[in-house]
Amino acid sequence: MQNTQFDRILRRIATILSVVILSLCLIYVSTGILLSFNYEPTAGGAYRSLRMIDTQVAYGWLFHRSHDIAGNAMIAIALVQIVIMFLGRQFRQSWLIAWVSGIFFTLSAIGLDWTAMILDWTQEGYWRFNIELGNIEAIPAVGTLLRDILTGGGAISSLTVLHLYTLHNYFISVAAIIFAVVHLSALLWQERQMYAETREEVMQLKQASVTS
Repeated sequence: MQNTQFDRILRRIATILSVVILSLCLIYVSTGILLSFNYEPTAGGAYRSLRMIDTQVAYGWLFHRSHDIAGNAMIAIALVQIVIMFLGRQFRQSWLIAWVSGIFFTLSAIGLDWTAMILDWTQEGYWRFNIELGNIEAIPAVGTLLRDILTGGGAISSLTVLHLYTLHNYFISVAAIIFAVVHLSALLWQERQMYAETREEVMQLKQASVTS
């Protein structure tokens, strides 16, 4: 009985965290849209536009900071939730959608952080991305092709920033929202199942007490 109660508590925590994840995802996307109104996806222009957002646009620094915090928090909480689901021993087939959507959301959140690496056009981001390109190029068969797709077929330039900006804004962000919604829906369905199981257990206990 203690293990059953413990599993239910972990299941409830996982559901709460999925609500937090979706909220953070919506904050991340909405602040990203606001930032995009003044962001310039070019080499050099990216850095200047973000500095302008931080210093000249009304509440721009707040949106920029909220965007960064939400992105980092999404990754951390998504990883914590996977651990909680694992500890809750939710390995039944009915949990397949929750597991798949949760894992793919985590990968999407990491992808958002990865593609944002060079979007601020700082020296740290530039050299980090340069190292990452070396790792990508080392992938057998497709490494060089992937590197050319990301960079635009040459060195890191404005075309590279534009490619990553497009991936970041129009593909991975949309995927992250979809996975977050599916993940929350799957866990809410599990909550309804848990409620039904609890009612059935209560009814069985009542029937047992009446017959005894």
